[in-house]
Amino acid sequence: MTFLLIIILLFFWILLIYYSVLTFAGIQFRIEGKRAPKLEIYPSVALFIPAHNEGLVLRNTLEAMMLLRYPGKLDIYVLNDNSTDNTKEIGEEFSTLFSNCHTIDVPDGEPKGKSRVLNYGIQISSSDYFVVYDADNQPDSDALTYLVEAAEHSPSSAGAIGYVRTINQNQNILTRMISIEFQVFQLLMQCGRWSLFGIGSLPGTNMLIKRSILDEIGGYDPYALAEDAELTIRITSKGYNLPIVPHAETWEQEPENIKVFIKQRTRWLIGNLYLLEKTFRELTFWKKKAFYHSMQHVTTYFLFVVLLFISNVWLVLSLIGVQLPNVGAPLLMIWFVSYLVYAFQVVGSMVFNKSTSLFNLLIGTIMYFTYAQLFLILLARAIYFYTISKCKNETIIWDKTKRFKGEPM
Repeated sequence: MTFLLIIILLFFWILLIYYSVLTFAGIQFRIEGKRAPKLEIYPSVALFIPAHNEGLVLRNTLEAMMLLRYPGKLDIYVLNDNSTDNTKEIGEEFSTLFSNCHTIDVPDGEPKGKSRVLNYGIQISSSDYFVVYDADNQPDSDALTYLVEAAEHSPSSAGAIGYVRTINQNQNILTRMISIEFQVFQLLMQCGRWSLFGIGSLPGTNMLIKRSILDEIGGYDPYALAEDAELTIRITSKGYNLPIVPHAETWEQEPENIKVFIKQRTRWLIGNLYLLEKTFRELTFWKKKAFYHSMQHVTTYFLFVVLLFISNVWLVLSLIGVQLPNVGAPLLMIWFVSYLVYAFQVVGSMVFNKSTSLFNLLIGTIMYFTYAQLFLILLARAIYFYTISKCKNETIIWDKTKRFKGEPM
């Protein structure tokens, strides 16, 4: 037992040091971040909006897309995936008014999901790059220009990755927590990793990809629910980079109630379990910088989860009076330092996203003990559904995130 606790403590200390370094690197990157030089000639871009029953939000999204200031050729495609609401009518209304806006009906097919829709969009369009925005996104007017400039000026670039902000952050406590989570993730795992290792992860939206590179790696995996993470590994396994562009921002909706949140995150984790399985089957997933992404998946879903579970069990047993080895001081110290590191990450991300307030700081302090602990519950739920689908030899159905009536920025 003592040996096991030493291993747990050692692992957590390594994590604390690692994430502390990422935090400082991310802050330094944000401080020094500059726009890439302008281009003499801007390449053509196809903008894809996968849309399945998006009538609540699509109008605001398309209005934002029409305000994009891109100096090159830009075609916007509303990829209508068998919608049964007024999604198609809204798309066609904009297609009538704007010559570069096209509403395309995606043929029915299997498996359902975003990957299949994007593969169809790539098939029916032609451009040097394509950029993906979810149907609830409202990008800043210069976001696409910043992405293209960064991609064109970055050696071995496969595209570029922008920032994702929460448009309904102030709706309730849950949306504030999601917003803070995204801010911390982008400061550490995007800016920090890019600064230190030249590694970026596709976020699923506000991401630019060079068409020729996607053709080279065989398009999207239609069975991947976490299509962005899966595509990230295949791109980096070929030696390509995905530069991070924090000033290329888009604003999107996040779940406003716990039921929608649980369904969304379960789908994400099921997608990551599929990716984890693929990691052990595909040797290419360990080539070049893809090794980093694959190793992170393995350590997160095996070592980290096991140690986090043991840590929580240890705490519960201590609280109910079970006699345990006397290592309270080291455990208390590491929990205290962990909290300090977490608090520093939260405050740092808020400062750069200009979302610092007394209420947000209060929300950040309780997230460590509430929101962050949901990971184990959601993972257990995802493992259950993933195991059932494998036993029945069924394809896991894409579960679209419910939208809420939104307002323009």
